[in-house]
Amino acid sequence: MAAAAVRRMRLGSQGLEVSAQGLGCMGMSAFYGPPKPEADMVALIRHAVRSGVTFLDTSDVYGPFTNEILLGKVHIK
Repeated sequence: MAAAAVRRMRLGSQGLEVSAQGLGCMGMSAFYGPPKPEADMVALIRHAVRSGVTFLDTSDVYGPFTNEILLGKVHIK
């Protein structure tokens, strides 16, 4: 069965369009126990993006920069 398309919506007044569903990345790097296995988190982010998720919630306060470095390791073609 094919996955349903992720709904998109406008963000703010600049006309940017993002997925209505986002992916919170905080637990991937910090706060909810030890950091999760990097390969698993890269696979999760890749799956989300390929499914249409374009809103990835990160913050440099989790590391610093560990979330952003993790996102940089996700190569989408």
